[in-house]
Amino acid sequence: PMSDTRPASSNDLQKGSYLMVEGIPCKVVDIQTSKSGKHGHAKHRITTMGLIDEKTRIIIVAGGENVDVPIVEKKNAQVLSIVGDVANVMETETFETFDLKIPDELKGQVTEGTVIMYWSILGDRMMKGIKTAA
Repeated sequence: PMSDTRPASSNDLQKGSYLMVEGIPCKVVDIQTSKSGKHGHAKHRITTMGLIDEKTRIIIVAGGENVDVPIVEKKNAQVLSIVGDVANVMETETFETFDLKIPDELKGQVTEGTVIMYWSILGDRMMKGIKTAA
């Protein structure tokens, strides 16, 4: 099976990077790097926001330390129907159908027949944008 995360160096992280914190996929919103003494290593204070729960989590890692980065799969699906702020969609490659929450910034733009882009991260799916309007 494909791994859901891959290791990356904490030095490569930047704003907008994704990062696993406490087993939860998060997006980096801020990084502050502090240098410690002459022989000490730099430390990164990383502020993240959970991709699903939108909670802020702050972690401190040593410079160059390996961190887990979630693998984001970007896919497309067609909207079959909409109830409230939830769209029932069909994956354009596998034809699997499932429900996706319509994010506030896409409300009113997502209609039946619209092809949307969504991200799959560790089994969670999030609608991210519109590929082609209906």
